[in-house]
Amino acid sequence: MRRVLKRVEDRAESSPSRGANHSIQDPRTYAIIGAALEVHRELGCGLNEVFYQDALELEFKFRGIPYSREPAYHMFYKQQKLRSFLRPDFICYDSVIVELKALTEITGREISQILGYLKGTGFQIGLLINFGSSSMTHDRFIQSSKWIPEAVKPPILDQPSDPFIKSASRPSE
Repeated sequence: MRRVLKRVEDRAESSPSRGANHSIQDPRTYAIIGAALEVHRELGCGLNEVFYQDALELEFKFRGIPYSREPAYHMFYKQQKLRSFLRPDFICYDSVIVELKALTEITGREISQILGYLKGTGFQIGLLINFGSSSMTHDRFIQSSKWIPEAVKPPILDQPSDPFIKSASRPSE
């Protein structure tokens, strides 16, 4: 089956015609981006990524946005669990991957990282948020629900004993 992936150009500084409407259509990503904009307004640019993670976690709490910070998702190869696992920065609303960066410019490497998280976890929506310039930027990635990566196809062989490590499974729709 062919994978369908759509990158929606969302930029914090963009006009409504350039992508802001995409976020408004999804109240979850709109709320997450709003929280990130507030963090950027308060902290500005030039800090290490971890400070933005800490501040965004607090902003999620202030706004009542449900999240998990750096949850672990096991990957599978031919239905066998691999020892390594994925750790996105945040999972919000149990359905949106949020990956933060503090770089002067986003490259293919950062885009590949969030695409790998979408593929490995089976989630459909990912946000790549960059705090590294004077204007915070964000890109939203949408994966088609018709495509299920090999890594998350049932059956999942066992449940993890560590409650902080989640097996990669297709999120409920």
